[in-house]
Amino acid sequence: MIIKQFEYSPLAHYSYAIISDGEMAIIDPERDPMQYYELAYEHEAKIVAVIETHPHADFISSHLQIHEETGATIYNSEKLGADYPHVAFDEGDTISIGKVTLSAINTPGHSPDSITIVARSGKQTALFTGDTLFIGDVGRPDLREKAGNMKAKRQELAEMMYHTIQNKFNELPDDALVYPAHGAGSLCGKNLSSDKSSTLGNERMGNWAFKKQTKEDFVNYLLDSQPFIPSYFGFNVDINKAGAKNVRKANADFIFRLNTIEKGLIIDIRNAADFKKGHVPGSINIQANSQKDKFETLLGSIVEPKESFHIVIDNPYEMDSILDRVSKIGYEGQLKSVLTLEPHQLEEGSILDLPDFKKNPSNYTIVDIRNQSEINDGKFFEQALAHPLNDLRNTYQEIPQDKPIVVHCAGGYRSAAGSSLLSKLMKNVTVLDLGENITEFK
Repeated sequence: MIIKQFEYSPLAHYSYAIISDGEMAIIDPERDPMQYYELAYEHEAKIVAVIETHPHADFISSHLQIHEETGATIYNSEKLGADYPHVAFDEGDTISIGKVTLSAINTPGHSPDSITIVARSGKQTALFTGDTLFIGDVGRPDLREKAGNMKAKRQELAEMMYHTIQNKFNELPDDALVYPAHGAGSLCGKNLSSDKSSTLGNERMGNWAFKKQTKEDFVNYLLDSQPFIPSYFGFNVDINKAGAKNVRKANADFIFRLNTIEKGLIIDIRNAADFKKGHVPGSINIQANSQKDKFETLLGSIVEPKESFHIVIDNPYEMDSILDRVSKIGYEGQLKSVLTLEPHQLEEGSILDLPDFKKNPSNYTIVDIRNQSEINDGKFFEQALAHPLNDLRNTYQEIPQDKPIVVHCAGGYRSAAGSSLLSKLMKNVTVLDLGENITEFK
């Protein structure tokens, strides 16, 4: 049994391929399936199965495209109620991939329809746990109240998760490998490890969820201080339940314009320094310079599903890359144009006088745009007003405008987006970005 893990770091997403005897199964694939096709080609393997552990909220899956292009059967829990062609894969069901036997365990908790896939080959056992069991944590149970047409209450799902952890893995060996769908940085849990895999024995020893505790204690801990829920999560659940369009066709419907300014919601992906030197008035700076930048998450937190927008890039060569990133969360249909800019049409951003800010912080209104869970852990400035970035478009009117506003986050990346967003929304006050200078106040 060959197991290949694929990582998409901006969304902390792991997908998998299992290969045996010329056959291949793909688990929880990301939007662009080409990397899976390349692996199948390298191993002269036929893709015969694509398995969804649940309808994902934080990324768009390519399961339907893989089915249409390879003929692979899609497997998922019947509880999902999928709208695409599929075969039910629930407890008691098995699939053969070459010499590997795959079986399903219904493991609700993150969602009512979550399954864990157990792969066995000889003495080797591997668990593909989706968003149920992470390394060091379990999946959050509060997404289905705001994500998708299938609703479930967080209390009920948290109790399901307790039952799952207490009972569903008991017959499996300690040396079973654990492969989750997400790692550290994902919003699908709150304390995910940076480790990419583990063993069930290690999780039984080190994961808080396996510790002996009452259901009440388990549920209370699980529900406490979960991260925010971006606007796009429910949108993605519905797309994944129906099956997404072929990504190559989906990315074809937009306009490219050279040295042009468009009206409407404009997202500028250039680095913060270049944005401050000159940008389209009213544009929002969501940087997408590297795989470390959480561009997809911020885009889906600031821009609402089905809301039209334009993107500014620095160089035409960046177009394919940014289209790929937009499509990861299913926003390609909202993207109306990709632009490069004519320098003389731009405005400069306001630059913070850092020495004056340090000397006279009371002369400024400080806005902390970190997530509420981060703010709860402690403030950098006691007088700072808490306005998490994901809510800023709804709460900005509560911010006083009698002083210049200084925006900060934890490291400088999000404050570029937050300060530019406030500059767009608040016309009668100077908005300044503390940026990476926040490190001097830690």
